[in-house]
Amino acid sequence: MTIKDNAAGAKNASIQLAAVPADTKNNALKAIARALEEKKDQIISANQADLENAAKDRLSEPLLKRLKFQEDKIKEAIEGLNSVIALDDPVGVTCNALELDKGLELFKVSSPIGVIGIVFESRPDALVQISSLCLKSGNAVMMKGGSEAANTNRTLADIITNASVAAGIPEGWLTLLEARSDVAEMLSLDKFIDLIIPRGSNEFVRYIMDSTNIPVLGHADGICHLYIDKLADMDMAINIAVDSKCQYVAVCNAVETILVHKDIAEKILPKLKTALEQKGVEIRGCKNTLKIIDVKPATEEDWQTEYLDLIVSVKIVDTMDAAINHINAYGSGHTDVIVSKDKKRGIKFMDYVDSADVFQNCSSRFADGFRFGLGAEVGISTNKIHARGPVGLEGLMIYKWRLVGNGHVVADYSGSNAKPFTHRPLDKKFGE
Repeated sequence: MTIKDNAAGAKNASIQLAAVPADTKNNALKAIARALEEKKDQIISANQADLENAAKDRLSEPLLKRLKFQEDKIKEAIEGLNSVIALDDPVGVTCNALELDKGLELFKVSSPIGVIGIVFESRPDALVQISSLCLKSGNAVMMKGGSEAANTNRTLADIITNASVAAGIPEGWLTLLEARSDVAEMLSLDKFIDLIIPRGSNEFVRYIMDSTNIPVLGHADGICHLYIDKLADMDMAINIAVDSKCQYVAVCNAVETILVHKDIAEKILPKLKTALEQKGVEIRGCKNTLKIIDVKPATEEDWQTEYLDLIVSVKIVDTMDAAINHINAYGSGHTDVIVSKDKKRGIKFMDYVDSADVFQNCSSRFADGFRFGLGAEVGISTNKIHARGPVGLEGLMIYKWRLVGNGHVVADYSGSNAKPFTHRPLDKKFGE
């Protein structure tokens, strides 16, 4: 089959999947979870082959960490599936209801987007997350993972497809693309594909946006910041900094730059340096930072770099406004954090930092669909369209307007004797 044939099949499957009952979708997700457990040895073997090939190709350490999908990751994937199962069905929810006139009722009802095209990096766990969210939300999905994860992705896609179709999900709802050329062809199929979600570098996301007429939900770099305010609790700030940078370094919500208010810099920087270096972190500092602690000098390039590694840049700022300006100039609009005991300063930071996720007194690593209670995520959107931040089920939904009348015609509501509209809110769901 050609990519166009697969896309046409996905479009047909999406129409059927949109009407599949919640119980059937949940049973399919349970079947997938069982299949992942039963076939974990097969998955681990496929992933080991990918890891060995990647080592031969000298894949970078951050990408190798993302590529690894062994028993612990399989367990996490199954836990993610169970969390998606526990979520309410997002399809067919009445968002609001309005009486236009007696017997003429308008409903805004949630519905799936249709066919989602996703291009993602070397994380096989993303394939499980994405497919489970698409299935639960009634969307068909076409996915292209990194070539370095080809064996793992192929094995996972086969397991998920077989288990879900056997449980009553329409055939063709999931397609795995494997060739690099498949992406270019997919981007031309705006007749069949409704939304593209790319996960990769800024340059890659920009390439996708410039190469398609299909709407794009962009998630690019994660240049995340931690600002340690002059009113910060120092022990809290250090603990949050270590977690934000080191808890799992090769992810988009790990902190890459730490900004420190000048009034607290001399007290906290030596302690921060010790704590980070104990975790193996290389620190690169601005010229004022170098006056306080002995670290490598930071360059202009450092402020705009997503390291995805045990490296962090540190800059001393004169004011909170300077921190905010730095974040808005160099950040990627992903996740930025303030540590401060002052609630008002925290609110100001969150008001003025132009990012999808803004936190006070907690780790940037909380920026995650599972931790947000979304079950999982297809990615984190830095766009300002219908979905922003971690994109879970809600971000994969759109809506339909459903109008139910009883022989009503517009002619009765126009002209000199036009009937008035009541426009009265209704406390009811569609179908009641």
